[in-house]
Amino acid sequence: MADTDLIYSLHDTPSTAASLTAALQHMLASFVGVITPTLIITSSLGLAEHTPYLISMALFISGVGTAIQTKRIGPIGSGLVAIQGTSFAFISALLLAGHKVKTDGGSSEDVLALLFGLTMAGALVEIVFSFFVVHLKRVITPLTTGIVISAIGLSLINVGMTDLAGGFGAENFGSIENLSVGISVLLIIVFLNACNNVWLRLSAIFIGMIAGTLYVAFNTGIEVSTIDSLPVIAIPHPFAFGIDFDITLFLPIALIYLFSAIETAGDLTANSLFCKEPISGALYLSRIKGGILGDGINSLIAGAFNTFPNTTFGQNNGVIQLTGVASRKVGLFVAALFMIIGCFPFIGGLLQAIPKPVLGGATLVMFAMVAVGGLKLLATYALDRRSSLVTACSLGMAIGVMMVPQSLSQLPNWLENILLSPVTSAGLVAVILDITLPGRHDDSEMKNNEAHDTDSNILIGANHR
Repeated sequence: MADTDLIYSLHDTPSTAASLTAALQHMLASFVGVITPTLIITSSLGLAEHTPYLISMALFISGVGTAIQTKRIGPIGSGLVAIQGTSFAFISALLLAGHKVKTDGGSSEDVLALLFGLTMAGALVEIVFSFFVVHLKRVITPLTTGIVISAIGLSLINVGMTDLAGGFGAENFGSIENLSVGISVLLIIVFLNACNNVWLRLSAIFIGMIAGTLYVAFNTGIEVSTIDSLPVIAIPHPFAFGIDFDITLFLPIALIYLFSAIETAGDLTANSLFCKEPISGALYLSRIKGGILGDGINSLIAGAFNTFPNTTFGQNNGVIQLTGVASRKVGLFVAALFMIIGCFPFIGGLLQAIPKPVLGGATLVMFAMVAVGGLKLLATYALDRRSSLVTACSLGMAIGVMMVPQSLSQLPNWLENILLSPVTSAGLVAVILDITLPGRHDDSEMKNNEAHDTDSNILIGANHR
């Protein structure tokens, strides 16, 4: 598939049928990622009675946040198809805060009030940080962003492969049946995506997942009994559990927001890359600034509407590359779908019933495409001895903490929580080495390159055709 093979670019307006088809695939790619942090937090803190409502709010606010990011309201938002969802990066810090409240004798409502208060307070840190992004040109370079994008893809591959084998904690994890279903779904998507027919390519993920789900349903059945216990409708109600704050628990949250902003910069760079939009110059930096500001505003809204910090998801970049659809209209369709299923929990229950191997087969190839996108960006950078060292150390650290997370177990808890993210670890190492190692390209050369990209409006990919 050619790099320039977009069916619909950012400003195109595909038909309703094409937009809905692409939007459903974006939603399916990110649905589990949106609800999983909430499931982990409620399960670990004994908040089971609030789980259905909190999941509905996570989905609803993901829709609101996606609309803001895609539409770009004034300076807020990236103007790209940047799907928002609950961030995994904050889970450990939020669990630490929740356990402290429980230890002190607080109720479930007290726990949630504190978690949502910390979410809103931390969002202010990211909002303020966004105004300084345009001054960080020495930090946000093709080298550092290429490394971060590659680390995002590599970290997501672990999630996709786990699902393909049956899902975390599955009794039949790694069974021949699970692997066969997952690999079959993957192959269906790959072969349909390689077709010249526009509709087959656009629908490849959807068709693969439908085929895999029907196969499992007819052979072993799918568990849907829990849907009967879900409420018919969930009405968003701000500050339903109140709000609280603890300064001693705020620092880890604030730091994670800063590193989450760096990860968002990498996700948006990958998004721009796959949309054939500039990845340097004034427009690019404006998108990064607006996207990080959008993340902060969306997390502020999330805390007010009873859910946890939001961030820009990386897995949807793979959907853009596979389907060839980068239209903002699709992003607004995704936002609408999330808001609808957030208000009607039984729809979310049906989506949760999708077999894990089916989901893994679809997401594995998408996540791998994100990593490939990072490698393509690195290929545009002169990989001399210096930049090769930066890349090797950064990706080595990312893969290292992913494979051996216990290696950080002796660090202070707040620092361990930050560095356990392969993306954060890779980004930190890349930025520190790129700034401190001698032999970096001087600033004037970088500015000249940026000016050339802006004046000529040269899109990435066109430079290397």
